[in-house]
Amino acid sequence: MDQTRNPNPSNHSSKISSSSRLLVLQSHLSTQKPTMASEKEAALAAAALPADSPTIFDKIINKEIPANVVYEDDKVLAFRDINPQAPIHILLIPKVKDGLSGVSKVPEAEERHIEILGRLLYTAKLVAKQEGLEDGFRLVINDGPSGCQSVYHLHIHLLGGRQMNWPPG
Repeated sequence: MDQTRNPNPSNHSSKISSSSRLLVLQSHLSTQKPTMASEKEAALAAAALPADSPTIFDKIINKEIPANVVYEDDKVLAFRDINPQAPIHILLIPKVKDGLSGVSKVPEAEERHIEILGRLLYTAKLVAKQEGLEDGFRLVINDGPSGCQSVYHLHIHLLGGRQMNWPPG
């Protein structure tokens, strides 16, 4: 078990992990637009889970949960976000997690992940073109609790179909 994400492996932490999982799943399956506070709560709850915990994305990859898939190959799956933050909001994920729960946290992106990270960015370009986003789009990776990452399976948000603002968030 990864002690950096769940430093207290006692029974108390098991209860916290169960409630954390529930909060994370509720945040991702809810059809209501979340508030900034609930996104932060979901991110903090997800960070408390063990690094090797199955995620909602694992369930989507395994076809246990339906998703509106817009692109799929042997390495990448892209599907519409159920809580879109733009007219077009697609999530791109590697089909094999291979330790990629995020970019900077343990487990983290390593040199061996260069191919899949590049593949995700290239696929984002293909999907953006398929979606008619010739005027531009935004790619976002939320990393860690302060980055509001609520699913610890590396994913890229492809946002488009409207004018983006700066600074984001």
